[in-house]
Amino acid sequence: MANDIKDIRMASGGKSRIQWADSMMPVLRLIRNRFAQEKPLKGIRIAACLHVTSETANLARTLKEGGAAVRLCASNPLSTQDEVAASLLKDYGVDVFAIRSEDKKTYYSHIHSVLDIDPHITMDDGADLISTIHSERKDLAEKVLGGTEETTTGVIRLRSMAKEGVLKYPIIAVNDADTKHLFDNRYGTGQSTIDGILRATNILLAGSVFVVCGYGWCGRGIAMRARGMGAKVIVCEVDPLRALEASMDGYLVMPLIEASTLGDIFVTSTGDRSVVAGEHFERMKDGAIVANAGHFNVEINLDDLEKLTLERKKIRRDIEQFKLKNGKRINLLGEGRLVNLAAAEGHPSLVMDMSFANQAFCCEYLAKEGKSLEKKVYEVPKDIDRQIAQLKLKSMGIKIDKLTQEQKDYLSSWKIGT
Repeated sequence: MANDIKDIRMASGGKSRIQWADSMMPVLRLIRNRFAQEKPLKGIRIAACLHVTSETANLARTLKEGGAAVRLCASNPLSTQDEVAASLLKDYGVDVFAIRSEDKKTYYSHIHSVLDIDPHITMDDGADLISTIHSERKDLAEKVLGGTEETTTGVIRLRSMAKEGVLKYPIIAVNDADTKHLFDNRYGTGQSTIDGILRATNILLAGSVFVVCGYGWCGRGIAMRARGMGAKVIVCEVDPLRALEASMDGYLVMPLIEASTLGDIFVTSTGDRSVVAGEHFERMKDGAIVANAGHFNVEINLDDLEKLTLERKKIRRDIEQFKLKNGKRINLLGEGRLVNLAAAEGHPSLVMDMSFANQAFCCEYLAKEGKSLEKKVYEVPKDIDRQIAQLKLKSMGIKIDKLTQEQKDYLSSWKIGT
């Protein structure tokens, strides 16, 4: 199968979205211009499992300009923008296997279709490509130079594989780059999660009790934006350091079982499973809203919710209401999948500019260095991280100071004291 999208006739609308996003991705545009001249990815085949959005389209364009053959599938059944998929295929010649709301069988068939390119590099958003290679397509692993992973959830999975000694090729943890997680996770997830909740519900956040499960970089961003909208924010954590930080940032901190009776809106952002479970649903207020901002739809225990339910019905496009046996109603957003893409458009282009600049640079790095790397999870090289930060500042018209030679000498010497 050469491609599988919803409707090629949607391409014109997709091209407009891609061009709009491109206008706000100056760093990636600079990289694309260089790639077009130098062709650092010539002869490289890239299999990518990412959210098929207008921002991702500009990454795919950049990789293709660099000389790569690119195949793209969706990393979440509800994150595909069908018109963007159509435009990528028609206008930019990128093979796409993604249809919004595809079922699980189709989702995995698309992953296999992408892997049929026999990739040199894999690009993951949740580690489904690499897990499929390791479980069902083991024959492909020997030819892979390396891969990249963009999510906290995926990096956790891959570090576990490396620890157990089963990882078959090197991975660069794009998620852990400072120019990714400090910005994409915090500002991107923070804003887009609130955007998704508001688009789905049209509720007023001011004065509401907003419960954030998990205070990693994504949770920090969500809590920050919810408070900015006037919500009273409660943070639930298992890590004592993060819990302490949340308290010092001015949030109420308590176990989720206690917050369950207080919250109007609950958002998970942990990367773990069954964070919100039956015992929590039973204690929630009538009409509570539950959403997930983590990559996979396992953070909210949907099996527990189903067992407690007498009847369920669709209220709005992205809201399903569950009437529990105790008479209370729980409103689930976006089927429990990541709400910023299920109910909205994902992260703003300006912040994805840095994340995808990391992806592009890391592909170039793997094309050059992949054969010499060990089979483990690597951090993004610091010079790439700094280069992206410098390019982003330049695009924003921001200048910064430079160290004098005297200052450099002082910082590098142990002999100079007070």
